[in-house]
Amino acid sequence: MTLALDEASLTRFEAVRRRLFPPERNRVPAHLTLFHKLPGAARATVVSVLYASAEQTLPFDVDVTGVRFIGRGNAFALDSPRLLDLRLRLAQRFAEWLTPQDRQPFQPHVTVQNKVDAGRARQDHAELCAAFSPWTSRAIGLDLWHYRGGPWERAASFSFGGG
Repeated sequence: MTLALDEASLTRFEAVRRRLFPPERNRVPAHLTLFHKLPGAARATVVSVLYASAEQTLPFDVDVTGVRFIGRGNAFALDSPRLLDLRLRLAQRFAEWLTPQDRQPFQPHVTVQNKVDAGRARQDHAELCAAFSPWTSRAIGLDLWHYRGGPWERAASFSFGGG
């Protein structure tokens, strides 16, 4: 499950991702993951929770605050109290299904490079940091995906504010 962001921000993230991500591993578009895995058998409940959450949430700003080095890649760090609150509320609703990865502290980010040589990742990190200027993205909804062994398939979208 991912946070839906405004088109301009996604385009910006995706341009960096296409430039830095190994092409053979770049099978999904730029995204901000909220949960890595939710059970398909509980799809009706998940959809109901996401629909209600999105309907009660207005679009909100998410600050893109910097570049994070992740060992063999890089990500843009994001910050928003409203995002943290939304994610916490959803985690409480999905608590019984969360994987160990999704139980870890939430650190919002958009990965633009992964699984490259650490030396290259450090060099790219320096370049990204030198060119970085903070900006504000807009959260506009939630997206639920099916993992199909590589590319993702959108299962459902939930616009904030009931849109």
